[in-house]
Amino acid sequence: MEAAAEKVSVARLSVYSNTALVATKLVVGVMMMSVGVISEALHSGIDLVAALIARFSVKRSAEPADSDHRFGHGKFENLSGMIEGALIFVAAAVIVYEAARRLVNPVGVGYVAAGLVVMGLSVVLNFYVSRRLMDVAKRTDSLALEADALHLRTDIWTSLGVFAALVAILITGEELIDPLIALFVAAFIIKAAYEITTRSSEGLLDVALPDAEMKEIEKIMNEHASAYVNFHKLRARKTGSERQIDLHLTVPSDISVKDSHDLAEHLEQDIKSALPRTTIVIHVEPCDKACDKCRLREESKAFKGSR
Repeated sequence: MEAAAEKVSVARLSVYSNTALVATKLVVGVMMMSVGVISEALHSGIDLVAALIARFSVKRSAEPADSDHRFGHGKFENLSGMIEGALIFVAAAVIVYEAARRLVNPVGVGYVAAGLVVMGLSVVLNFYVSRRLMDVAKRTDSLALEADALHLRTDIWTSLGVFAALVAILITGEELIDPLIALFVAAFIIKAAYEITTRSSEGLLDVALPDAEMKEIEKIMNEHASAYVNFHKLRARKTGSERQIDLHLTVPSDISVKDSHDLAEHLEQDIKSALPRTTIVIHVEPCDKACDKCRLREESKAFKGSR
């Protein structure tokens, strides 16, 4: 529960910071008549919506399983990532349209100094908040918070780009720099949207865990190979920050139900230690005694009995 509270707290911080930036950028952008700054306001607006969705999803995903959601609420984080990605694509389309319109009909930009101040403030604030978000996201394995952090990191680079463009406008007076930098912002936004949507869809489509994690599971199982006959039908997926694993474990036919249960419990604990936030189901089935392991066990028992 402590991790869930930390996730909600840092998500709330993102909401507050994005609200302040949206209002500031929008006021200054309209005052300047700058499509570059207004596009940054729209970008931060999308970040605000993403932060609100992230705050909702981390609260929902932390709720325990219930009668309607037997496997928990982890996929709320994946769903939020998909929604955030779609919103970012929409924002990029609006920016591209407006920038193209300004390229055809350039508009003069004023109050450049005010734009430089708000872009500098955006960089500093988003750097701090994105680091907080990413730290908590890595520690709690939260896709929603990681997506929010990536949004803000994109905002840092685009704000720096707009800052540089405003400096260039201040020096040269060239009006076309403003819509060109807006297109630059849109390109960054589209890239971030693609990455977030792709990652979020993996959980919704039950894509297998990364190869490194699958190999870790197999490694742990193989370390205890002498205690069972074999394992098969290994499946593993991720929903939100939780991994869900199930497999079939074949055990010698002569061991007790308790020994089989204890072995399965031991394997589950070892896997959970290596991969936190994991739910494991192990289906135990007896060997048919036709395998070499069971034959050798029978021969060993017969030999000991004859002594």
